[in-house]
Amino acid sequence: MASTAISAQGSIVQIATGSGGAKTITGVAVGNPTILTSSAHGFSNGDVVTFAALTGADAALLNGLTFTVRDKTTNTFAVSVDTTGKTITAGSGTATPTTFTQINNIKTFSGFDGQASELDKTNMSSTAKEFLLGLVDPGHFQLDMDQDNGDAGQLALVAAQISGAAKQFKLILPSGTTPTATFTAYVKSASSSGGVDQILKRSSQLRISGAITWS
Repeated sequence: MASTAISAQGSIVQIATGSGGAKTITGVAVGNPTILTSSAHGFSNGDVVTFAALTGADAALLNGLTFTVRDKTTNTFAVSVDTTGKTITAGSGTATPTTFTQINNIKTFSGFDGQASELDKTNMSSTAKEFLLGLVDPGHFQLDMDQDNGDAGQLALVAAQISGAAKQFKLILPSGTTPTATFTAYVKSASSSGGVDQILKRSSQLRISGAITWS
């Protein structure tokens, strides 16, 4: 069988830096996933949107919260939240996209290295140790790059490390059926290194918080 290996060349990492223009929501189809109608919204799978001004008894399941776009068509898109049996209507609802800035000069990346906790359920009747898997720790994400103090993405990375605020990130792979990973993380470090006859380097470690969404 021929190799199906994928080159990492062309991979992109982005950091959230703002928001775009709000799109009007004209319909909400409750279910799992929840499907929203918005004429010619222009979203892509993997985009991040925040909802506002939806109406209905259960609108709080969406309003003020951030979700990753999936299953987009020209006039609809879905988000991974189960609203089956709930009451949510469009009202004056909007979906505001998060804007992302590319972090340039990246040399290597690695991460998503977390694992689930182990819950020991062994008792006196057990004949061997027994376990259940608990919550998944999504782990860390490491970036190594050539430092550029004028690059907007690198500057946003450093600013996030200083502020301590959680930021949304995207890893966009060059190919595959679900090439975009979207996740929230804290920038734990953004260190610099250099030496005689060397390129100035920057390394950053991100601590992922919450689930990683592939789309």
